[in-house]
Amino acid sequence: MEQQQDGRAGARVLVVDDDPTVAEVVTGYLDRAGYVVDRAGDGPDALARAAAHWPDLVVLDLMLPGMDGLEVCRRMRGYGPVPVIMLTARGDEDDRILGLEVGADDYVTKPFSPRELVLRVESVLRRTRPAQPAGLLRAGGLSVDPGARRALKGGTELALTIREFDLLAFFLRHPGRVFSREDLMREVWGWDFGDLSTVTVHVRRLRGKVEDDPARPRLIQTVWGVGYRFDASDQGA
Repeated sequence: MEQQQDGRAGARVLVVDDDPTVAEVVTGYLDRAGYVVDRAGDGPDALARAAAHWPDLVVLDLMLPGMDGLEVCRRMRGYGPVPVIMLTARGDEDDRILGLEVGADDYVTKPFSPRELVLRVESVLRRTRPAQPAGLLRAGGLSVDPGARRALKGGTELALTIREFDLLAFFLRHPGRVFSREDLMREVWGWDFGDLSTVTVHVRRLRGKVEDDPARPRLIQTVWGVGYRFDASDQGA
C-alpha cells in the first residue's frame, strides 16, 4: 500500500459512487487536475480497489447499494488512515454528522460543483501532509510526533484519524490559547468557510481518545461563548 508523497497533483484518488454520470464527471475533473483516479461503483469494489492500490484520498458516496458509505469508511479505517470526503444526496445535518463521526474529513452535498470538489480534495491533501513537520510535542501525558504521525498517551499509541491527529498537534503547539471554531477550521482544516459542526464533532471524538474522563475534559477545555483551549498545566508533562 505505497502512497504518493506529493500530496496534491499526482496523488491517487478513489471515487466511489453508484451513479455512473456523477462518477464520470468527478473522475474527469480530478484527472484534468493531475490526479490518478480509480473508480468503484459499490462498497465491496471500493474495498478491493483500496486494498490493491491504497489511495491518498477517497471521494465516497454515502448512499451506496448494499454496503453504505458509512460502513465502507469504517472498514477502510480498519486498514489504515486515509482522508475521506463524503458525498451525500441530502442536506440533512444528521447525515453530515454521521459521516464526520466515522472519520470523514469533509463532506459535499449533492448537487455540487465539480470544481469545488477538486478544491476540497486539494485542501484536504495539502493539510494532511505538512511540508515541514515540527519536532516532538509533549504535554499532559501526551506525546505527538508530527513527522512519524504518531500520538501516544501514557506510552500507548492512540488510534487517531488524520484530522484528529492534526487537531491534537495544533493544540499541543498552542497550549493555553483559546481558539474559536472558526479559528480551528481555518488553521487545522485550511478552510475559510464550512460547517462549524465539523470542528465540534472532531473535538468530541478527540476528547474521547485523550481525556481520562471525556464527560469532564481537563485537557481540551471548552471556553463558553468563545471556543476551546488546550490546558495541560495540572496534568504533568
